[in-house]
This record gives sequence, C-alpha cells and structure tokens, in this order.
Amino acid sequence: MDTNQQNGCGKCPACNEWNTFFEQKLDDKTVKNKKEGKEATSISLKNVEYKEISRLSTGFGELDRVLGGGLVDGSLILIGGEPGIGKSTLILQICDKIKTSKTVLYVSGEESAEQIKLRADRLKIDRNNIMFFGETDIDLIESEIEKQDPELVIIDSIQTIYSDKVESMPGSTSQLREITSRIMRMCKEKNVTTIIIGHVTKDRKHRRTKSIRTYGRCCFIPRRRKIFII
Repeated sequence: MDTNQQNGCGKCPACNEWNTFFEQKLDDKTVKNKKEGKEATSISLKNVEYKEISRLSTGFGELDRVLGGGLVDGSLILIGGEPGIGKSTLILQICDKIKTSKTVLYVSGEESAEQIKLRADRLKIDRNNIMFFGETDIDLIESEIEKQDPELVIIDSIQTIYSDKVESMPGSTSQLREITSRIMRMCKEKNVTTIIIGHVTKDRKHRRTKSIRTYGRCCFIPRRRKIFII
C-alpha cells in the first residue's frame, strides 16, 4: 500500500497527485458581539409586582374561555386543523368581532384578496380597518407590520411563509422553525397579538404542526367540529 494512503493523505481526482486534496471542516458558527450598554440581571421572585393583564375579547365566549379570557397583547396563538375545516372562516369572524380602533392585518399566502373578500361578504363582514396583505416573504411581512402597527396580525398559513436565510422549501421543518421564531420575537418586541394558522394533513399526522407548537402561548386544533387543547 502507498505510504501516502497509509497516512490518510488525499488524492486529487483531477491530477491524480497525492497530498493535494485535503478534507476541511467548515464552521458556520459566528461569534456575536455583545451589545454595548446592555446588561442582564436576575431579580427575586418575591419582589416582582403583579400587573393585571389586559385581554381583548374575540367575540366568542367559548373561544375566550379556551384562551383564558381573551387575546393577550404580544401573545402568539396557533390554530391548527385539517384543510377546509373552517380555520380561515373562524379567524375572519374574529377580525370582525374584536373591538379595536387600530388596524387588523390579514396576511395570506394562499388565497387572494378577492377570495377573502367573497368570504367576508358571505359572513356579512364590512370593516374598514381589516387590511389584506398577500405575501409569503417574511421580510416583507415584517416591514408591513412595522408600517401598519396593527392590533392583531393573522398569518394564513404558516406553511406558505418562507425566509431567504433558510435553504429549503416553504413548509419544511427548518423553515417553520425559522419563521415561527421570527414571528415570536416580533410579537414580543412590538407587543402585537398574532394568530398563525397551521394545516394538518387529513391522515392526522401532526409532525409539521408539532414543530411550531412550542413557540405558541396558546394552541388548539379544531378537528371534526371539536376543539382539542394542546
């Protein structure tokens, strides 16, 4: 056996020469610089002052009960279920019934503005503060949220949204984790209540929906006219 082969040296497949082809491991991790002037300190739980949490009613008594009394500012809620079960219809009714003078932003990556309008007309919904935004790029969605400063944001559905930072198809596990993480961070920073819709396949395999449940403050899956609390 060749000495170079025994030493584990690489052989170039082009010139067939030894010691010209080496394996090199790439480290994608980057060291983030600490923000100047930002410090984190712990406090005693005994000294924490309790503040009354304001909740926004959805207009549905049973749904408010599921949510613990209504929508909490800055919370992230996941609604999952089979396609066609009525998730978008329920969400549109919530947009109509909540009492707010601010904008409600409806982000749809599946249906057009005309389709949403037809459903709104069927439900007899006529509110000027419901804004439609048909886009699937998370960067453009964040920019629109920054511009509109809404009271409530609807993402329909989470499987259609994508980020250029992740090299995979929309709806994949890596995309769902990236998108949901960014939406959660946006909710907390801007104190905007967000409801995301996640589809579940008809054979009831919840694999992809499970990957985003951890991020939600509250999650439930409507299934065959029943609501299951997760």
